Amino acid sequence: MTPFWIALQFLTVLPIQLKNMPTAKQNAQAILFYPFIGLLIGLVLFACSILLFKLPALLLASIILVLWIWLTGGLHLDGLADTADAWVGGFGDPERTLKIMKDPACGPIGVLSLIMLCLLKFVAIYVLLEQQLSVFLIVVPAIGRSSALFLFLTTSYVRKQGLGHSIADLIPKITTWIVFVITLSFLCVFEGAGIFCLAIFLLLLFYLRAKFIERIGGITGDTIGASIELSEVCVLMSFLIAFYYLP
Repeated sequence: MTPFWIALQFLTVLPIQLKNMPTAKQNAQAILFYPFIGLLIGLVLFACSILLFKLPALLLASIILVLWIWLTGGLHLDGLADTADAWVGGFGDPERTLKIMKDPACGPIGVLSLIMLCLLKFVAIYVLLEQQLSVFLIVVPAIGRSSALFLFLTTSYVRKQGLGHSIADLIPKITTWIVFVITLSFLCVFEGAGIFCLAIFLLLLFYLRAKFIERIGGITGDTIGASIELSEVCVLMSFLIAFYYLP
């Protein structure tokens, strides 16, 4: 169970205390639980929408978004901001891009990317509540975190040191592919809209992978975080588009 607790500690703000220092193998196995942790986050968000259903949808959407960000400690949002800053400020140069990613300061492009993403998430949550589709919130964080599995399985990790490098080396590939496929199957529960959402999500994954390889030759922790955030927004928006346009 240690890999599960590692994943829960890393991906949430819950005060998890590990009895022993985890091994590199256990850190790599923890990635198998990323979608499950996402599912737990989604269940909390859905429970919030049920418990506070009497509140105006606008207020409830705000609460759910704040809860979503708080539960994750803004970990992936930080990766998105760093990646956005580096992509613009790197001027196409791989070394400069990687250097900017390490800079803890958040530039104007990073701030703008956070504003745009949070705005889209907020509006999507609001519409889900208005259309009584808040159950979809359960699967969104799980699907988002499955993007980390795909990228670690298919893409080289650029930095030669750190947690990400050991995960890339020791990840249990067959089991991780199984977990990835099972996680994606959650979308099929939502029939046509879910299948459309799945197709758009896969297109996004291949697009992001291609861009990461083109710019820096692989992935970093920041690009993984950015992928999770972009995947969540992509899943939300594509589901709602399908809901309104598909018969």
